Amino acid sequence: MARSSGSHSHPRAAPQSSEQAPEPHGSRNVITHEQISRRAYEIFMARGGLHGSHEQDWAQAERELKLGRQ
Repeated sequence: MARSSGSHSHPRAAPQSSEQAPEPHGSRNVITHEQISRRAYEIFMARGGLHGSHEQDWAQAERELKLGRQ
């Protein structure tokens, strides 16, 4: 027969305080896809929203973000 889970539950570990696990070394320098996308869109809009240069906008956004993070 199966045991009921009534009052015989196993103790659980107490939830930890608001401490977060340390970030991996260098993770602050990681540039996300979203960051690049946003900057590329800003560049696109600064060019007047003209289509046809998305690859250049993306490359410029990556360069700018990498230089800003060094």
